[in-house]
Amino acid sequence: MTAPTKPTPGRTVRTALVLGGGSDIALATVARLAQRGLEHVVLAAREPDGAAATARGLAPSLQIEPVAWDATQTDSHPRLVAMAQETLGQIDLVLCAVGQLGHHAGLGMSPEDIVSMVAANFAGPASALAAVSDALVSQGRGTIVVLSSVAAVRPRKSNYVYGSSKAGLDAFAQGLGDALVDKGVEVLVVRPGFVTSKMTEGLDPAPFATRPEVVADAIADAIERGRSGVVSVPSKLGPMFLVLRNTPRPLWRRIAGDR
Repeated sequence: MTAPTKPTPGRTVRTALVLGGGSDIALATVARLAQRGLEHVVLAAREPDGAAATARGLAPSLQIEPVAWDATQTDSHPRLVAMAQETLGQIDLVLCAVGQLGHHAGLGMSPEDIVSMVAANFAGPASALAAVSDALVSQGRGTIVVLSSVAAVRPRKSNYVYGSSKAGLDAFAQGLGDALVDKGVEVLVVRPGFVTSKMTEGLDPAPFATRPEVVADAIADAIERGRSGVVSVPSKLGPMFLVLRNTPRPLWRRIAGDR
């Protein structure tokens, strides 16, 4: 598990492109960053008007440009990034919160459902990140934050399709961060545990469950301090999954159970 690099104090985000703007974590993060200097956001989402209305309720002073966008339509990615650059002038932050929930996304899924989940959780976001990284390199600076999951560290039998798709994005983002290390662009991978939100409504919370606002605080703090690499939320999940990642498979099956 990659340790975050040494922080650089004093980072302020004025502009942001949010991919997956309907995410509760994304909206909470936008609200937190607005309290710390964020002024202008391009909010890309499948249902942009609803996401923008929520964001305005959380951060009334924020200038928001809602855009209808589907991450799986990869031919739209360069156009979205170009539009964001034109609107914002310079993109300080790209927050990638795209994803399809898969608490029990494993055995029993149809081939079509599996393809859809891989496209939503890995292929689509990876394509979008490639487009935004080119844009940030061209402007000489910027931060990319990618929402992953602890499920990416070691998928369980109950969610191995979801976990493997998140693992793909997680690995892609870490590799992208390595590729951009000398380009003025930093990549932060955020691995929350179970988050109580509209996406998990009706599910039994897992141990160490948290809320979107807690994840948002961790993201805002990490950005402000200039951190890159991997951050787990809550932080105790990092060392815990470092151990669980190497737990013998029969024992892991017992620990994970059917959750």
